[in-house]
Amino acid sequence: MRVIIAGGSGLIGRALTHHLCAQGYAVVVLSRQPLQVPELPAGADVAYWDGNSSEGWEELVEDADAVVNLAGENIAGRRWTYAQKRRLRDSRIQSSNGIVAAIGAAARKPAVLLQASAVGYYGDTDDTEVDEQQAPGSDFLADLCQEWELASAALEDTSTRRVLMRLGLSLSADGGVLPRVVLPFRFFAGGALGSGRQWVPWIHIEDTVRAIELLLTHDRISGPVNVCGPEPVQFDEFARTVGRALRRPALLRVPTWALRLGMGEMAEIVLHGQRALPARLAEAGFEFRYHTVQDALHDILRGKSKV
Repeated sequence: MRVIIAGGSGLIGRALTHHLCAQGYAVVVLSRQPLQVPELPAGADVAYWDGNSSEGWEELVEDADAVVNLAGENIAGRRWTYAQKRRLRDSRIQSSNGIVAAIGAAARKPAVLLQASAVGYYGDTDDTEVDEQQAPGSDFLADLCQEWELASAALEDTSTRRVLMRLGLSLSADGGVLPRVVLPFRFFAGGALGSGRQWVPWIHIEDTVRAIELLLTHDRISGPVNVCGPEPVQFDEFARTVGRALRRPALLRVPTWALRLGMGEMAEIVLHGQRALPARLAEAGFEFRYHTVQDALHDILRGKSKV
């Protein structure tokens, strides 16, 4: 199978590229800066993409069996000013529009598009368990996810199967949220954020890429799929588990007011949570390697993870 990955230089994209190549897939990574893409494994190539259109790479779609769209500016990269919110939106919508245009123009269309989204689609769910049938929330992240998903809706009635991957927090030592959480623990200053009661929809990066591979090959799955672990935990428990894995205390707490003062509206990323469940992955028979956050964090923080 030949797979095109947009956003292949991000945390999930890098891990997915290595995983698929190890399984014998051919991968093409689209990048705005192809000369700066980290070293790729055997079986992977890189192609230039402006991040917005189909220009210059549309011919690659003719030979592709699948497209994975992970493109989008880092949601926690900088404070959410009005201009930054616009960049977050445009980076997702414009990239999706370019991919839809390339697929739409192809004489031989790929069998599947895996479109990234996030469990932030559901808003702040408090203690309510949510699966893929849950209605969307109404905060900025929920609105952004809805627009992101709708950007590829034009493919709904075509021969290309469309899957909306509502991604949880992929845990990895190589990037994402975990290194930011771990850092204060290294200095014996770790603990929960805000109330600590918000839910963390975690997933080990190894299970993330394995789930994406399942979605590539399972031709009966379409529509929204929660890509998150089977047992979400509240932040208090998450912090205590990090502390145990690092043999550090988890006694300190950053209060809600301090987070909002320092991060502005972006604090909602850590103050809100989703008790999301991977119902459709379970229905498809996906077997998690890391069922509990204890297993996942022990593997990653003790340096045994292969991804």
